[in-house]
Amino acid sequence: MRSMPRHPDRLVALQGARNFRDLGGYAGHDGRPLRWRTLFRSDHLGALTEADRATLARLGLARAFDFRGRAERAARPYELPGVVQHPLPIEPVVVQRMQDLVAAGQTLTGPVVERLMKDLYRALVTDQADVFAELFAHLLDAREGASVLHCTAGKDRTGFAVALILLALGVSREQVLADYLLTNELLTPPALPATRTPPEALQVLWRVQQDFLDAALHAVDADHGGIERYLRERLGVSDAARRTLAARYLERG
Repeated sequence: MRSMPRHPDRLVALQGARNFRDLGGYAGHDGRPLRWRTLFRSDHLGALTEADRATLARLGLARAFDFRGRAERAARPYELPGVVQHPLPIEPVVVQRMQDLVAAGQTLTGPVVERLMKDLYRALVTDQADVFAELFAHLLDAREGASVLHCTAGKDRTGFAVALILLALGVSREQVLADYLLTNELLTPPALPATRTPPEALQVLWRVQQDFLDAALHAVDADHGGIERYLRERLGVSDAARRTLAARYLERG
């Protein structure tokens, strides 16, 4: 696998978010790199400090796309001066399914949680297509300022959304996967209350795996005829819209 492009500005060091990073520099259509300080991805922004807010203001952040479910947003709300929030809720389902399995007497193991995570990613492709269509509509409408995409941990819902954007901009799947897996280097599990959930199950829950993203992209290929057709026919992102995205988010050739 191609190594992740190392750049001193990729990770934005914040006290209240651990996975806030720039998508700049990745090679898109015709080898044109993504513009720096234009698109970001992150975990939730509900614990930012005043210093963090000042950092984001200096970055010119203008909009935030929040994939958290309604209860998640209510539990950790945030306000950032000058930043328009766009709620694009995708309700978390894996934890609830884990609880249902335990209630039914099943033991949670790493492989069981891996299966749940792959099911989640496959479901994102079809069940949440309207959410991702709305995301692209916002990105096409955006003019001034930078955007950030986030959920709670910034790894699954955000991870697939970012993968779609990068692929739409012509970034290779190899590079998309490398960006996706970078989360494992940056995100540490939060301090959790005592639980009977086996550590191996929690380890799967709080990390990303190539198999997870592969499950989603395989569904795109097998069920929707590939990424170009999925973008065009399911998300409403025409070839002309992709050219507009490239003009907006890629460096000029």
